[in-house]
Amino acid sequence: MGLLSRWRDRRARRAEPTPEVDSPGLVVVVEAFDVAEADSAALARSPRWRPTAPAVLRHHLVLPPDQVERARELLAPDGWELRAGEHCHALRVQVLTALSCAQERSRMASLAQRLGGDWIGWDALQVPQGAG
Repeated sequence: MGLLSRWRDRRARRAEPTPEVDSPGLVVVVEAFDVAEADSAALARSPRWRPTAPAVLRHHLVLPPDQVERARELLAPDGWELRAGEHCHALRVQVLTALSCAQERSRMASLAQRLGGDWIGWDALQVPQGAG
C-alpha cells in the first residue's frame, strides 16, 4: 500500500464518527443469527453496512446468572462491555471485517459454552451515513 493510499484511508477513517455503545441514532446494519452462514456472507448481504466506519459489534449470549460476572471479567481486558438481561450482550466498538467477525464469533461461542451458556448470534450497529 502506497503512501497516498494510506493517507486516503486515514482521512476516510477520520471522517467517520466513532460511536460509543450507547450513541444515539445507532441502527442495526448487519445481522448474523444463522450459524450456517459465514460472517463474510452476512456482511456482503448488508447494503447499509459501511466497511470503513466503526460499528458497535453486539454479540447475543445466554449465560447462567451465576456466570455473568465471570464472563464480564474475561471480556473486559479486550474492551468488551457485558450487559446482563434475559439475553446478555457483549458490546465493543470496532471496524468490522469478515475475519474479525469470525474470530469474535468463535470466541463468544467458546466463552458461552465454557460457562454453561449459549451463543445466539451477533449484529452490528452504525450511525447512518450523513447523521452526526
